[in-house]
Amino acid sequence: MRGRKQGFLGSLAERMGTPRTGEVPWAPIQDLDLGLEKGAMENIEDIVKEIHEAFGNNEYPGDAFLQGSFEGCEPFEEVAPFQGKTDWRSVDPGFLDGHAGALSFFSEAGFRYFLPAYLVADLQGRLSTADPVFHLTHGFSESSVEVPTKTRTFTRKIGKSAFLNPRRYGAMTWYDYSRYRLSVFTKEEARAIVAYLRYKRDSDSFGLNKDCIDGALDSFWGERSLNAPSAGSLEQHRAEEEKYSAELKSGSGRSG
Repeated sequence: MRGRKQGFLGSLAERMGTPRTGEVPWAPIQDLDLGLEKGAMENIEDIVKEIHEAFGNNEYPGDAFLQGSFEGCEPFEEVAPFQGKTDWRSVDPGFLDGHAGALSFFSEAGFRYFLPAYLVADLQGRLSTADPVFHLTHGFSESSVEVPTKTRTFTRKIGKSAFLNPRRYGAMTWYDYSRYRLSVFTKEEARAIVAYLRYKRDSDSFGLNKDCIDGALDSFWGERSLNAPSAGSLEQHRAEEEKYSAELKSGSGRSG
């Protein structure tokens, strides 16, 4: 088994209804034209290039903002070693594999920043423990397992409709949480992730991850790759916010 499957993985947000103005209506991933030839495996070098282009300009979040979970010692032990690694492109695959659990415990900002390092290392066959596919697909497909006990057999749901922890998160399911966590990615980043997931699905002759990848593509990544905010829109927003803050600090804002 690859990687640690616990920890927060994913995303809160309700299933989409009517598209907002300017959005492309959702459709199953097999019906979407994402610039990928249907039924053909993409060249690894092309996908790696797309990942670098989509994620290459992202800023390091800062040491204090990498860790998302603070329950117990494990999150710190897994995430703290990433502090000071301000260029994800230079992180050694062996280091990534040695901290596979960090994918569960990163903050959203940390997950977004270091995910491409894991994707590239995985495409190059340099991971044996870390499992990026799981962290990009968990919560979008449904499964169950029968657990026999002395008195009866219990059916344990896994994935989409399973509750996280009702005492702490009420009615939130893994589907809700997965949509929330993965909504951190821009349109360009989502397209690179789609290319990665499709390659992982099509290159697996045993089809071990086919159902969970297809479920994630259909339920989330296909729409995200079409309608998510673009990198340009994020940069424009940040520039406007900086101008606004500068105006307030200078005291030149209008008074009532």
